[in-house]
Amino acid sequence: MNDNHLQEPIDEGLEKARRMVEEEEMGLRHAVGWQRFIVPIVAFCWSMFQLSLSSWLLLDSTYVRSIHLAFALFLIYVSFPTLKRKVNIPGLRWMSATDRIPTVDLVIAVVAALIALYIAIDYEGIANRVGMPNTRDMIIGGLLVLILWEATRRVVGPALAVIGIVFTLYSFFGPYMPDFLSFKGVSLTRYIGQISLTTEGIYGVPIYVSAKIVFLYVLFGALLERAGAGKFFIDLAMSLLGRYKGGPAKAAVLSSGLTGLISGSSIANVVTTGTFTIPMMKKVGYPPKKAAAIEVAVSTNGQLMPPVMGAAAFIIAEYVNLPYLEVCKAAAIPAFASYVALFFLTHIEASKLGMRGLPKAELPVFFQVLFGGLHYLLPIFYLLYELIVPRHSPDMAAFRATMVLLVIMLFQHVARLRKEERLPFGEGLKLGVVDIFEGMVAGARNMVSVAVATAAAGVVVGVVTMGLGGLVTDIIDTLSMGNLYMMLGIVAIASLILGMGLPTTANYIVMASLTAPALVTLAGDSGFVVPLIAAHLFCFYFGILADDTPPVGLAAYAASAIARSEPIPTGIQGFLYDIRTAALPFMFIFNTDILLVGIDSFPLAIFIFVMTCFGTCSFAAATQGWFIAKNRFHETLLLFLVCAIMFRPDFWGHLIGLENHYICYLAGVALLVVIYLMQLPRARKHAAAIAATATGGAA
Repeated sequence: MNDNHLQEPIDEGLEKARRMVEEEEMGLRHAVGWQRFIVPIVAFCWSMFQLSLSSWLLLDSTYVRSIHLAFALFLIYVSFPTLKRKVNIPGLRWMSATDRIPTVDLVIAVVAALIALYIAIDYEGIANRVGMPNTRDMIIGGLLVLILWEATRRVVGPALAVIGIVFTLYSFFGPYMPDFLSFKGVSLTRYIGQISLTTEGIYGVPIYVSAKIVFLYVLFGALLERAGAGKFFIDLAMSLLGRYKGGPAKAAVLSSGLTGLISGSSIANVVTTGTFTIPMMKKVGYPPKKAAAIEVAVSTNGQLMPPVMGAAAFIIAEYVNLPYLEVCKAAAIPAFASYVALFFLTHIEASKLGMRGLPKAELPVFFQVLFGGLHYLLPIFYLLYELIVPRHSPDMAAFRATMVLLVIMLFQHVARLRKEERLPFGEGLKLGVVDIFEGMVAGARNMVSVAVATAAAGVVVGVVTMGLGGLVTDIIDTLSMGNLYMMLGIVAIASLILGMGLPTTANYIVMASLTAPALVTLAGDSGFVVPLIAAHLFCFYFGILADDTPPVGLAAYAASAIARSEPIPTGIQGFLYDIRTAALPFMFIFNTDILLVGIDSFPLAIFIFVMTCFGTCSFAAATQGWFIAKNRFHETLLLFLVCAIMFRPDFWGHLIGLENHYICYLAGVALLVVIYLMQLPRARKHAAAIAATATGGAA
């Protein structure tokens, strides 16, 4: 086997993409001397604390939230400089220092951690003073808000901090706004008391879920990546699909989907899988822009995949008061149908360009890869077993799966070295311990952005609960003029705009707290029932799509750096590929069968999944102008009709008076077969022309 395809293509573009991920998730600083030990030690302690919570350490939830935030704030202030751009003004150079931790930031980090711990340190006193904070409470509570906003600005950019400031100002100046926007307002005492000193603001549901559940899944993913599972997923996908038409792109879809099971970051997903798949896509004939755009689309969609869903699945479960498995059940068909459509879309692009797959000699051998990496699948299957069979809580399932993974990491080098090189047992054990330590450090560092984003989003949620919720409903109703379609469009556009500057989880929290209840209420007023889970998933989907939406889409910038393409055109192309994902939320709002709401029959669920896949693939074929050959105008219209039938069989069944609307699916399938037969002669002619061109070129 030729292993050239496995060699990491070290070039300027790849290094640029990796720096983007590091800046986005782990900070810019690389301290030297004794300071270089601060971040790893604190990060490791944070991971140990979180693992202890799921095993032997019993703490009140308020203590858990405050300690979780304290770790995050400390790591942010020692990892991220005040300014990213170089400052050359004497006396202010420390603000952009990346080779050391300035004393100012070190002091702020300690103070920030202590302020975050205040609610735990004076727990009983604060509980006795609910609604009547003293001067010390007011000062420390106010400082917590300011320190949190600055930490948010450093790690996720200014957008979320600005939104928090706007909502804060609105809560104070609401009485002075025009009648359309007027709000009774709150006092400073009530604001500080609720936002900083209760579990209805910064220490609310989002950060509790972050501390209780999300951390364990992010840690599990970081450990799995450190163990080598990411490379295993890529090799497995290439060995299965690399030889087929457009094989590397199809492998990118599969490997990114597998990585998305455990990863909560589309940018990290791009670099993990795109490092290998983008160069190979270019090798078989994909233009750089399209190779990068495909990777952006599949990596962005990785956040749709249960069980992690970019860390949002657990927060959705808390907000809609549903068991976690019910959220995964609702998200399953849209997520997998989206990936099936993207798989088909890569086939369309390969067919247009007349591509072939990679030679078999350049691909890894499937069974060698599979048997060589079975141990990576064991903790994943064990996690799914824990969630589905005994139905343990998500945090307990993640903890137990992590313990299995730690044992594997500890001994995998021992087994490999003794088999290949006959090295001593102790040497392999030492490598395993190093992997575990570095994986736990990486997991904690990956969590800082999630922890601070959930805390900052809690400010918005806290202000909304002070009485803004009803006002937001009235504003949306006025803007949409009571029209449900306009209302959905407004929410979708707002989610996309906010998502350009917010992490996915924070964007979901903000939009769901503002608009999900309004969607349900106003839809009910229009005589249409929208389940709460559908409204929340609607906000979540459009928040994810912002990762590849120009001009900001960071995933597009990372992929374009690897592919050496222009970021904006890459983002536009990626968004065009993701249009099929943008259509899904509108569909499951009106057809809740796609979310399996009220459906417990497994055969019926499989049937709905297959029909939804036909619908998403038809939509992809219509928007890309190609099914099995280039579409004619009437064929594109027919494909859109197939899509409409597959997504809304209830509408068509009601229209023609059918009691069992599932029969309409058969009409959609029949119409798809007709389109296939119409295009088949042209597809054969196109294939023959490509083969003749290839033969002529070889001659």
